[in-house]
Amino acid sequence: MKLSSTRVFSLAKISLCLTLFSGAVAGCKPSENATASAVAPSTSASAEAATGKDIPLADPTIFFHDGTYYLYGTGNPNGFKVYTSKDLKTWQGPVGNRDGFAFKKGDGFGNSKFWAPQVFRYDNQFYMAYVADEGIALATSDSPLGPFTNPEKKAIEAPVRQIDPFLFVDDDGKKYLYHVRVADGGNRMYVAEMNDDLKTMKMETLKLCIEATQPWENTHQDAWSVTEGPTILKYKGTYYFIYSANHFKWPTYAVGYATSKSPYGPWEKFEGNPIISKANIGHNGTGHGDVVKDKKGDMYYVMHTHPSETAINPRKTGVVKMKFTKNPNGGPDLLTVDTKTFHFLKVQE
Repeated sequence: MKLSSTRVFSLAKISLCLTLFSGAVAGCKPSENATASAVAPSTSASAEAATGKDIPLADPTIFFHDGTYYLYGTGNPNGFKVYTSKDLKTWQGPVGNRDGFAFKKGDGFGNSKFWAPQVFRYDNQFYMAYVADEGIALATSDSPLGPFTNPEKKAIEAPVRQIDPFLFVDDDGKKYLYHVRVADGGNRMYVAEMNDDLKTMKMETLKLCIEATQPWENTHQDAWSVTEGPTILKYKGTYYFIYSANHFKWPTYAVGYATSKSPYGPWEKFEGNPIISKANIGHNGTGHGDVVKDKKGDMYYVMHTHPSETAINPRKTGVVKMKFTKNPNGGPDLLTVDTKTFHFLKVQE
């Protein structure tokens, strides 16, 4: 849901000052090699590059603005704390303007279940899209450190529970809310165009995008299938839909992507999915993150993992490089991951 330097990634210039996009890709070879590299464990020492204490955030996102990286995520019952870095390696915090929080319970919609924030800049103001009480709301601030507020304390109206917002602004200025609807036996991802006030959806445009249809997306054959955590990139006229599948508690929680020539789909899932998983990262529960672009223009995918082989929480926050590579078979470029670059984010003690 990013309009500014962290989540929205359109390599064609986006007129609404979207710097939402935060990620870079590196190293896998395309086609059949892309699949092979997806199962090659990381052996690089880069995982040990940072020192300090693990940052315990799930559903993380990184927003880059004016030379500083801002990290937010799920992890506190009272809102969203924020950490900062100048280099994506050394982190400080929490440093939010509300006792370490960028958004604190009471400053906007919601009493519990504060999940999956997204921060972006739009019309010279900072926005946070977030989940609370299994609804989606937006709050605004004059600073990425907050305080983000929602004086009306209202969520975006919907007849069902909805989570995991991602706001994408296309080259023509149209704004789309990608999100998860929790209904009808599963978590499925939808899109709807937003009105200009960013408060309401044009419900007549609501369309299903992604649901669990492939074996890797429901490895335990759960009755309630899960696809979630959308991030949308646009590259060379193609839309890339990055998402996670399986329940986050499973070690097989993983990341894949699909492509389309339209923001509404239809979406063609990459045959080499998943591109991020325990098989190639070496940690359980890899997923639900976002893309951030660094100062050099490299992309990274920030995500969470389980803290160990036996525990699920508190989840740990890590990053891995991503990039686009030419598809040797023609068609859209491939989104690939350099697993050797994976490392956990640490806060200085």
